[in-house]
Amino acid sequence: MATGLLLSGTIAALLTSVLPAQQHQSSGGFEDPPPDKIVIKVATVNGSGCPQGTAAVAVSADNTAFTVTYSDYLAQAGGDSAPTDFRKNCQLNLLVHVPQGFTYAVASADYRGFAALQPGAKGTQRASYYFQGSPNTEYRTHPFAGPYDDNWQATDSTDWAQLVWAPCGVQRNFNINTELRVSTGTSDPDEVSFMTMDSTDGDISTVYHLAWKECPES
Repeated sequence: MATGLLLSGTIAALLTSVLPAQQHQSSGGFEDPPPDKIVIKVATVNGSGCPQGTAAVAVSADNTAFTVTYSDYLAQAGGDSAPTDFRKNCQLNLLVHVPQGFTYAVASADYRGFAALQPGAKGTQRASYYFQGSPNTEYRTHPFAGPYDDNWQATDSTDWAQLVWAPCGVQRNFNINTELRVSTGTSDPDEVSFMTMDSTDGDISTVYHLAWKECPES
């Protein structure tokens, strides 16, 4: 059943901001981004969950969001699954141009998909975030256990004090690496368990919230 699914998914990156230190976050969330133009360019999209020709990237007209549409992001185990099917990943390599004097970091990310896990089977959604050339990598992992047959959702959030900011005045590519893993565990190995970075109705969004701060004057 899993191998016959036609999967579609969307990743949207919505930019929010923190204005200079003398201004504060509003009660409803972050303030608007800096007024100058923000440009997001997707340098590469690759991985076993998004092989060539199965992921399409579109950037919004105002350059404040991007969408990646998948057609083959599925991890599965059991039944006639191939040995390599248990893990799928997709790495986005992004070039984000920000207005002079500002820097950014990922404050939170919301993931959704669908999982069909047999009793005793296990699934994992994992993501890592890092700037090119930086030793700091943030990891977030969300486990799921069978029996499970429903949409799933996971949220990565980072404490304000733990945000890893892009270097001020330096253009560094930003990498987001997502991963799905499925294991049969104690389930019947003849039964297939799977997870998708998707949902049954195709209405799926992964939202990356970027926090902003003003760089110190040199």
